[in-house]
Amino acid sequence: MAKTAAQRQQDKRDRDKQSETERLARLLSRRISLDLYHNDDARLKSLMSRLDITEEQDVVSRLIWAADRMSDESLQEHICTLR
Repeated sequence: MAKTAAQRQQDKRDRDKQSETERLARLLSRRISLDLYHNDDARLKSLMSRLDITEEQDVVSRLIWAADRMSDESLQEHICTLR
């Protein structure tokens, strides 16, 4: 059954009251720590500049989604060329 406007508004108020920790706990699947070599970091910054993206997490997320849309053969071809 669909929620009424009042119920949706109450849900929004409840979400707004959540602390940042509670909000992240609800949204995040997991947290990873990533060590980058200087050249990798330079390429990440270059990608961010080229794409006009300010958050590293946004670039990483977009790369994951783009790689997931590739065929297995295409993905293997791109990954293997980096070795």
